[in-house]
Amino acid sequence: MPSYQPPLRDMRFALYELCDFAALRALPGGEELAPDLIDPVLEAAGTFCAEVLLPLNRSGDEEGCRFENGIVRTPKGFPGAYRAFREGGWTSLGCDPAYGGQGLPKTIGVLVEEMICSTNLSFGMYPGLAHGAYSALLRHGSQELKDRYLPKLVSGEWAGTMCLTEPQCGTDLGLIRTRAEPDGEGAYRITGTKIFISGGEQDLTENILHLVLAKLPDAPSGTRGISLFLVPKFLPAPDGRPGPRNGVSCGAIEHKMGIKASSTCVMNFDGASGWLVGEPHRGLAAMFTMMNEARLGVGIQGLGLAEISYQNAVAYARERLQGRALDGVRDPARPADPILVHPDVRRMLLTMRAMTEGCRVLGVWTALQADIAERHPDPQERQAAEDFVALMTPVVKALFTDVGWEMTALGMQVLGGHGYIREWGMEQYVRDARITQIYEGTNGIQALDLVGRKLPAHAGRYLRRFFHPLLAWIEAHQDDEALGEFVLPLSKAFGRLQQATAEVARRGLADPTEAGAAASEYLRLFGLTALGWIWARAAAAALPQAETDAFHRAKLATARFYMQKLLPQTSALTASIMAGGATLRQFEDAAF
Repeated sequence: MPSYQPPLRDMRFALYELCDFAALRALPGGEELAPDLIDPVLEAAGTFCAEVLLPLNRSGDEEGCRFENGIVRTPKGFPGAYRAFREGGWTSLGCDPAYGGQGLPKTIGVLVEEMICSTNLSFGMYPGLAHGAYSALLRHGSQELKDRYLPKLVSGEWAGTMCLTEPQCGTDLGLIRTRAEPDGEGAYRITGTKIFISGGEQDLTENILHLVLAKLPDAPSGTRGISLFLVPKFLPAPDGRPGPRNGVSCGAIEHKMGIKASSTCVMNFDGASGWLVGEPHRGLAAMFTMMNEARLGVGIQGLGLAEISYQNAVAYARERLQGRALDGVRDPARPADPILVHPDVRRMLLTMRAMTEGCRVLGVWTALQADIAERHPDPQERQAAEDFVALMTPVVKALFTDVGWEMTALGMQVLGGHGYIREWGMEQYVRDARITQIYEGTNGIQALDLVGRKLPAHAGRYLRRFFHPLLAWIEAHQDDEALGEFVLPLSKAFGRLQQATAEVARRGLADPTEAGAAASEYLRLFGLTALGWIWARAAAAALPQAETDAFHRAKLATARFYMQKLLPQTSALTASIMAGGATLRQFEDAAF
């Protein structure tokens, strides 16, 4: 079975040394945030994940969920683990104290999420979706709905789901057919079928709150006619406990490539009682609160899987004996050297390390901006942070999940044939990682969101939240000789990103398909440049301590590897973007 050590030292580096921890403490309610409060939380989370969740990961994958007479049974050990998770207070960590939460910021929560995803992604799906439902209700629900349902979501007694997709529509939600008819008493009757509903039915909580997109009888066509409804599995009794069964049921569960211990359900709504969340015909905007949070969360899923795959690939490379080092015998006392000495193995491991650690910092940075957007007393500061999060959401979702897929595949490759065998656990990470590139909006959709919505928004205002501080950092450090090997490649990559941005914008105005053709490559270029900035900053932070401290020395060496071996990919991406999309358009449909 794979092992796992919570990467607490690297998390502390991201939180305290690279991201603006002082800005987090300066927010209202952040006065008590300090390492002596945060570190024990992260340590306890790491212990729970390593000792409770990880042992259930492989058995949960092998057993999967069972569908019996309309009831979903999660794998053995999952109900007990969830009970311990809830009793440990983990469901309430980032929730409002007014509803029983602990009020910790997203910046801390994202690190806990990563450890959950590393050790048992299927398990993490259940509380993760419940927190998304909590966020949507907190922002858009009436006070009556919040008072009735939020305490149950915060405590983890009840769970939540997000019901968007239907058999005939996924991304194009304007095509949904689920309808909502007023019942004359202030509620609505919801009728329709939703598919791919994670956690739609399970045996972990006593009730499930479904957030359902549906159309009212007078709804305009398209996405402007969608409303959002809260539909509980059991209608609450006067004492707050689950009462009579609502008209919602699970029709089947999907049999999947990965995340097999997460129930993926077909949900049937047959005149189920539901309550409007937010304004009529404004449901998609309300649901985006949950969707955007989920997209950032899915990015963290990719990061978590990359981290545990890296850890186990390194452990194997230290122990596996195969051949001798190309420059001579390294360990004459043994019949062969460990594969860690071989250049290609080191290339794979350093790629995994550089991408994973860079993404961790970008995830913390984005979460910090989300906290500022929510809590800062200055409206201008809130707006600036909100812009940054909006810009980075598709990048984090797509880049991190691409990294999760690529790095878990590299981890399996390090183990060679053993990586392909189930007993070693590495192939499960590959299978689990694949869905992250698909759900919550495929990565191609994220790329279209970046170039089609985020780049032109408010005359480029979102983009300036990233470009301007990056340029200022380069200018502030361009004369620092000690950092020259990091600043110069970053400056060149940023120049390519600026060039590509201008070209995508110019061509996209004349022909939107040109922007679409460049979208995925542009997002990757953007992400690699962002990681380049992070690694340049990491080098600046590590340099003063590298001579005497092994951790910072490794940071400096990893930054050097990223700049020399990974950041140059931006050159090829730029060349492809500048070539335009003619070859895609001109290929005849019949020739496919």
